[in-house]
Amino acid sequence: MKVLLIAALGILSIVQTSSSVADNANGKNLFLQRCAMCHGADIKATGPLANKSQPPTPDLTTTAFKKRLNDYPGVIVSSIILRPNGDLIPRTLRENGVKIAPHVWSVEDFRDLNQYMSSVISKSR
Repeated sequence: MKVLLIAALGILSIVQTSSSVADNANGKNLFLQRCAMCHGADIKATGPLANKSQPPTPDLTTTAFKKRLNDYPGVIVSSIILRPNGDLIPRTLRENGVKIAPHVWSVEDFRDLNQYMSSVISKSR
């Protein structure tokens, strides 16, 4: 019985690790495809469109943003992406000739993007 339990835990740890890596890869892909043009790959507002929006694209590695992301993890990412009260991001892209295919966001996408951004932010500064 102990052998089965140990084997099961070993398999679960492998599955969990590969799932976590896959999730982070999804978050990274989403960020690079949909966010980096403004925020830059380093998420410090160094993308080619960073200064083409009003207000300008924020540096996501600031202490204030780190706190907001920590306090409201899913809310920050999803509210910025979905923008129910405006179209700053689509307008900035449109005005600069950038076309991105629509994306149907899932809870997993928001989770993965938040996880990826948190990882990059924690490694910065």
